[in-house]
Amino acid sequence: MVGGFEVGAVPFNPDGWGPPDATVTTTTTSTLPVNVPFAPFSRSEKLGRIADFTRNLNQGQGGPGGRKNAATDSVFDFTADDSFPSAADNDSSFRLVDGKAPSAAEHNRPQLPQRRDEEVEAKKREAEKERARRDRHYNQNRSNQNQPRREAAVFKSSVEIQPEWNMLDQIPFSTFTKLSFSVPEPEDLILCGGLEFYDKSFDRITPKAERRLERFKNRNFFKVTTTDDPVIRRLANEDKATVFATDNILATLMCATRSVYSWDIVVQRVGNKLFFDKRDGSQLDLLSVHETSQEPLPEAKDDINSAYSLSVEAAYINQNFSQQVLFRDGNKVAFDEPNPFANEGEEVASVAYKYRRWKLDDDMHLVARCEVQSVVEVNKQRSFLTLNALNEFDPKYSGVDWRQKLETQRGAVLATELKNNANKLAKWTAQALLANADMMKLGYVSRVHPRDHFNHVILAVVGYKPKDFASQINLNTSNMWGIVKSIVDLCMKLNEGKYVLVKDPSKPQVRIYEVPADAFENDYVEEPLPEEEQAQPPEENAENTEANGVTNDVEDKEIDIQA
Repeated sequence: MVGGFEVGAVPFNPDGWGPPDATVTTTTTSTLPVNVPFAPFSRSEKLGRIADFTRNLNQGQGGPGGRKNAATDSVFDFTADDSFPSAADNDSSFRLVDGKAPSAAEHNRPQLPQRRDEEVEAKKREAEKERARRDRHYNQNRSNQNQPRREAAVFKSSVEIQPEWNMLDQIPFSTFTKLSFSVPEPEDLILCGGLEFYDKSFDRITPKAERRLERFKNRNFFKVTTTDDPVIRRLANEDKATVFATDNILATLMCATRSVYSWDIVVQRVGNKLFFDKRDGSQLDLLSVHETSQEPLPEAKDDINSAYSLSVEAAYINQNFSQQVLFRDGNKVAFDEPNPFANEGEEVASVAYKYRRWKLDDDMHLVARCEVQSVVEVNKQRSFLTLNALNEFDPKYSGVDWRQKLETQRGAVLATELKNNANKLAKWTAQALLANADMMKLGYVSRVHPRDHFNHVILAVVGYKPKDFASQINLNTSNMWGIVKSIVDLCMKLNEGKYVLVKDPSKPQVRIYEVPADAFENDYVEEPLPEEEQAQPPEENAENTEANGVTNDVEDKEIDIQA
C-alpha cells in the first residue's frame, strides 16, 4: 500500500502497565516529536507540569521588583521551555486590545457573571433602545426643524391653494439664514392715537400674590391691514415711499425661519409701489401657542388645547392683559393725530401708531405702521412700552409649573417658553425693535384650572430692553432686514397684479403664487375656519365668542373684546 501509516516501535513492559523504566528506541525512523511530555494538551492549557521547582530562581532578578516577580512566577513560567518550540512565535502575533488601566468606578462596578443569560441580554437591548431614544430626542431639540410626522399629522395650509393659482417660485428657509442687510436709522413720519400710563404695581406680582385677569368688553382693538389704512393711503399718494407694510407683517417675514405653522401674506404690486397685506380673518391676527414645541397638541378642533383654540385664547389674553396693566384714570398722552380707525366717541384700547420710514435703497423706501401700547415716566422722561402676555394652559405639555417655578427659577421658565414659542417671542421682539420701544413687558398668565379656558390669573410681569432681549434669543437685526430686502427685491421684479406668499405647512420653505385680482375679497371663504366650525349652532357660537372674547368685524377691521 502506498502512503501507509507508520506506528513506530512500541516497547513491551513485562512488569506492569505503562512504558518500561528504560525504553530503548531504535535508530529507525520515528514519527514521534522530540521532548513532548506524555500527556494530552491544548494551546489554551499548559498541562504536563504545573510547576518546575528544579529551576534556578535567581534568573531574571534585575532589582527588588524583579526579585519578587522571579521568586513567585518563575516556577510557573514555561516561556523559556523548549518543549514547545513554536509557542513563542505564535504568542508574538497576539495583540492586547485594551491596555488602558481600569478606573476606580469600573473597579467598584458590580461584575456580571461570565455567562450572559437571556435576562442580561434583554436588559442590554432595553438600554440600547433607551439610549437611541434619548439621542433622537436630543437631536430633535438641537435642530430647529420639526418632525415631519408631527407636521403631516397636525399642520395644514393657512389658505386653501386654488387650482387656478400659478406658483412662481419657492424659497427654502436655508437661503434666508445667510442673508444680511444694514438699514440706516429710520425717521418718524406721523404719530397717531393715545397712550395710558403703565401701572408699576404689576411689576410686584408673584404667584402667591396673583391677580385675576379682567375682561374689557367696551374697548375696541383694531387689526387693519395695510391697504385699508387711511394714513398709509395718504402717504402712498404723496409718494413718501415705494413699499408699505405693518409691523406684524414685517415681523412675520423677519422671523420666518423660526415659524412652523403655515401663514400667508398678500402682495399687491400697483404701479411702482408694493403693498404687503393680510387677509381678513387671517391667522396673523391670532397668536400661536406651542408652535415650536416637540410635544404635539391635540388635533381635534373642539379640544380646548388644540392649536386653533389656544391661538384664539392667547389673543384674548393678550388684549385684556395689555389694558389691565394700565392706569385707567383718563390721563392719556395724546399725539399729533387721533386714532385713524376709531369713530367719534368710541372707546378704544390704549395704542399709539408710529408711521416710520426706512431707506432700503437710493430709490426705495419702506413705510411701516408700528404699535406701542403704553408709556411710563422715568426721571421726567417718557419711555414707550409694548405689552404682551405668555399663557400657560397645562403644565404637563411644557413640563414646567409656573406657580412653583416663577419665583425661584424664572430663567428656566423663560428658557422653556423660548423653546416652545420661539417664533412668537421673536416676532414680539422684532415688533418692539421696529417701533423703537424702550421696554417690552412680558406677562405670565395662567389658567385658574387647566380645564378652564375662560378664567385666568396674572402670575408675574417682567420687563426687558428689546435690544438686550434680541441678543439673548439670538435674533439678528441684519439678518431680519436681509430677509425683508430679498423678498422686496423679488416682488419688485414681478408684473403688476396680486400675489400671495404662503409658508409651506410641512416644509421649511415659502412659496409665491400669482392669484386673481378678486382672490381675497370679503365673500372669499378662508382657512383657518373649517366648515364644521362655521356650521356651529347659534348657542355654541355665542358661548365660544363669550369665552374667547375675540370677534372679527370685517367691515371695521377691528377685534372687539366681548365679556
